[in-house]
Amino acid sequence: MSIDERPATDLGSIAGTVTAVRHAFQSGRTRPVEWRQRQLDALLRLLDESGDDLVAAMQRDFGKPTMEAYSTDIAFTATEVKHLRKHVAAWMQPRKAKLRLQDMPGKGKVVPEPLGVALVISPWNYPVQLLVSPIAAAFAAGNAVVAKPSELVPETSALLSRLLREHLDPDAFAVFEGGPEVSTALLEQRWDHIFFTGSTAVGKIVAKAAAEHLTPTVLELGGKSPAIVAPGADIGVTAHRMAWGKFLNGGQTCIAPDYVLVDSQRKDELVDTLVQVIEEFYGPDPAASPDLTQIVNERHVQRLEGLLADHGGTVVCGGSVDASTRKLPPTIIVDPDPDSALMREEIFGPVLPVLAVDDLEEAIAFVNGRPKPLALYVFSEDSADARTVVDRTSSGGVCVNHTLFHITPHDLPFGGVGDAGQGRYHGKAGFDAFSNMKPVLTKPTRPDLSLIYPPYTKLKAKIIAKLL
Repeated sequence: MSIDERPATDLGSIAGTVTAVRHAFQSGRTRPVEWRQRQLDALLRLLDESGDDLVAAMQRDFGKPTMEAYSTDIAFTATEVKHLRKHVAAWMQPRKAKLRLQDMPGKGKVVPEPLGVALVISPWNYPVQLLVSPIAAAFAAGNAVVAKPSELVPETSALLSRLLREHLDPDAFAVFEGGPEVSTALLEQRWDHIFFTGSTAVGKIVAKAAAEHLTPTVLELGGKSPAIVAPGADIGVTAHRMAWGKFLNGGQTCIAPDYVLVDSQRKDELVDTLVQVIEEFYGPDPAASPDLTQIVNERHVQRLEGLLADHGGTVVCGGSVDASTRKLPPTIIVDPDPDSALMREEIFGPVLPVLAVDDLEEAIAFVNGRPKPLALYVFSEDSADARTVVDRTSSGGVCVNHTLFHITPHDLPFGGVGDAGQGRYHGKAGFDAFSNMKPVLTKPTRPDLSLIYPPYTKLKAKIIAKLL
């Protein structure tokens, strides 16, 4: 029986599977560029041939609109894999290092080498993108991979797992389905790299498990990503771009704007425009709109209902979940209590708090008084104001005058800082994340200077002092 045919929920098979995958890596199977390119080509075929089936599975799991599912999970991922495929041969080449005069004669280079066997644990909100993209980066770097998709989207998880088994090298890749017990069993194994996307709370559990073996990690977490609307912002454009970024995927996006800080003189204008845009996007009855994604399950519905129960603000639209469809209409809450659960916890749903501030200084102080966010958005027609926010705040990434789009360019590494995570990927950053950049120095055997050898005479000490 090949490793990919073992029962996905058999916890006893995990250790044996990891051992088999490690043997495949240690054999050198995954190192040649041809093997890496074949795996990336296989992922592209999977997305091309089965993209429609995967979109349908996401719709069954949580009502994800076809356009959103295709653009964010299929097309976005295919573009990333194509970029890796195009550049992997160049990225894996040794890079010449310049030596100092004191280091001569000799030659130096940096050799990108695969770390080994990587574990990829993905979330449910973008179930294809957030599993396939890190797998592709790991393959591009020459690693073997074991993957764990999210159990909260069972239709997508089952289909994607089957497709990955069918398309990828069964000796150097394995995938396990299941719940937290499977993740726990996987984290008990020794890995050469762990890539995790999910909540900060679970990220801490992953980090503790990785620390047992000093395993390097990329932790793509979340947090409360603020949007700052400066006095000179174009409110019409701001409202459209903010509503799109917030309510995409039913607000279940780790980099969605989590709350808005707006100049008090523009607050009412922004709120009124947001309400108009929500009706423009989703109609007079958003819960009936086919373009609004469902909340993924009942537990998350209850969590959001808890956040809506006692926030101390004013609900200007939305505010209640349709239990029969698990849909929460886009909800705007004005001036909630900054100490409420709504403003302490990541919302991860279509609820947008809007808070008034007196000036840009107050907005910056508010952001800096909280854990560093995964993303920060600033809307302003004044480049100096935007630059001030960028320079005086810290976040995983920044997007000025739009939302979400800072993760799309291949040359902009994506990742978090502080509570929002650690490590980066996308494009070459993903290749680098799964690689050991090994320095290699080669020295000739002649000349063999005795200057550095004992005994250490005064003359040698003087010469060394001058050289160094």
